[in-house]
Amino acid sequence: MDYKFKAEIKQVLDIVVNSLYTDKEIFVRELVSNASDASEKLRFTMLKADKPVAEDSLKIEISADEKENTFSIEDFGIGMTKDELVENLGTIAHSGSKAFLKALEESKGDLTDSLIGQFGVGFYSVFMVSDKVDVYTKSEGEEKGWHWSSDGSENFSISEFDKKERGTKIVATLKPEYKEFSSAARIKSIVETYSAYVDFPVSINGEKLNTRQAIWLKAKSDISQEQYDEFFKFHFHSLEAPLDHLHFKADAPLEVNALLYVPADNPEKLGFGKTESEVALYCKKVLIDPSPKNLFPEWMRFAKGVVDSSDLPLNISRESMQDSGLTMKLGKMVLKRFVKHLSDTAKNNAEKYAKIFKKFGHFIKEGAAMDFEHRAELSKLLRFESSLYADGTLVSLEDYVSRMKDGQKQIFYASGPDRATIDASPYIEAFATRGIEVLYLYEHIDSFVLGHLGAFDEKTFVSVDSADAELGEAPESAKGEELSAEQLDSMKTWIKDALGADKVSEVVSSGRLVDSPVAALNADHITPQMRAMLKAMNPDAPLPAPVIKLEINPRSDVIKNMAGLRVADESLAKLVLEQLYDNALLSAGLLENPRAMSKRLNEILAKVKA
Repeated sequence: MDYKFKAEIKQVLDIVVNSLYTDKEIFVRELVSNASDASEKLRFTMLKADKPVAEDSLKIEISADEKENTFSIEDFGIGMTKDELVENLGTIAHSGSKAFLKALEESKGDLTDSLIGQFGVGFYSVFMVSDKVDVYTKSEGEEKGWHWSSDGSENFSISEFDKKERGTKIVATLKPEYKEFSSAARIKSIVETYSAYVDFPVSINGEKLNTRQAIWLKAKSDISQEQYDEFFKFHFHSLEAPLDHLHFKADAPLEVNALLYVPADNPEKLGFGKTESEVALYCKKVLIDPSPKNLFPEWMRFAKGVVDSSDLPLNISRESMQDSGLTMKLGKMVLKRFVKHLSDTAKNNAEKYAKIFKKFGHFIKEGAAMDFEHRAELSKLLRFESSLYADGTLVSLEDYVSRMKDGQKQIFYASGPDRATIDASPYIEAFATRGIEVLYLYEHIDSFVLGHLGAFDEKTFVSVDSADAELGEAPESAKGEELSAEQLDSMKTWIKDALGADKVSEVVSSGRLVDSPVAALNADHITPQMRAMLKAMNPDAPLPAPVIKLEINPRSDVIKNMAGLRVADESLAKLVLEQLYDNALLSAGLLENPRAMSKRLNEILAKVKA
């Protein structure tokens, strides 16, 4: 018997075929998913009737015939009656095709998540690649089967068909330009990519595929650590076991099963450039997107794993899922659990977390700087070396704050390429003398992160070279004979005049120096590391000259001798002062052109008399 598609059905079919899916291979995924659903529905129905079906009878058989240019898929599931054929394949889902068109019109053609999942159109994707589609089906418990046929135009037919076994077989006669889908090798590749975790055995031209267990859907108590590790190695083609994993199930606000891993390797540290996220998005074990762009913020790109949610729509374009608000809501839910997991690991297994941070601390720092929503939690996960502990020992900001001295309102940090360089700088001595802890920052991103955080636990971050550092009085043991107040004021005035306002904004003597004669204090809050980062980000943009306060040490023999030299040989005193100034800039990481130092040193040596 011939039937006509309703006018709106034809319009919807045109949308599905010509607009909804951009990737033609998706039809294979849709049909495998439908076959799996039909098998699952039969199993559930028979169990309810206390007539369990033999598991080996539930399978999915695919045939690809290059000679006939056809693609076929058969399941042995629930099947369909004649009425169900008309209802399921003669209309677009139970929600109604008119409603679909109305929703599409209201969305102005934008297939957003408000449409996704409301209308079951997955079957119709086969018409993208087919001139003709035949469906042979027999419902469980029915005596006879039915044959549905359509060329995707205005008509479809349904006729009685002598089918021996229950289930459904779909035969697609492919368009000439889509002959690739009659290749068994091509179909095998698609099934292994998108449908590797279906519950039922899949074969292609008689060859059984190695389908795998979706362990993320199993209870944690049923999975051993070895199974977690083996899944990671297989799924992500890794030779090494991961450092850590998070496996959880939630039912609200969305249903989700997630399995996230922290891998053992960081490709970005090996110089392979910026990595892409490898957390795949599944819906009921069917791959939606191997690397969804908007699932997590960019700093989370080091994590690998699987997120599966049955609340995600299964039948409308996976392509539009990337911009789906539903996807972003799901990502936020999973991300919150992952951050909490890292926090719990840091508290309960410091040794494991130290390994994670050593490999992926850069990403956590990036998140602390850029992810405002999770900044508070991520800042607690930051780790740095400290002046109080041996090389390699990391401390948290919470640790630092717990050890702060009475009245201390600032968290002090020093930046440099390594510990030895920082320890040799003139800035550390003032803090060491006072017993004040200093965090050591070795990477350019570190000062960038602290600059964005601004404060932790209401304690502001201050660099040791900052003019804003509040140190308090030096202990008596650090004091000694110094210039008189009159001599000191005179020296400050002379130094400022000799160097000029373009080099120093102010000359001060706050008592922070112990052994070093001078130090360049950064008065504009742009650290050398931040300058280097800004320069790397935009090499052509000029940076303002640093604003320098010059700290002098009135107890230093160098300063006291220069006070006398200023009277005896002012030209030589000026050369010495310029050398001290460049030394201070060099120690602060602010000296851009050190070539003048060599010539000046020769001039100074030439004036030294035996």
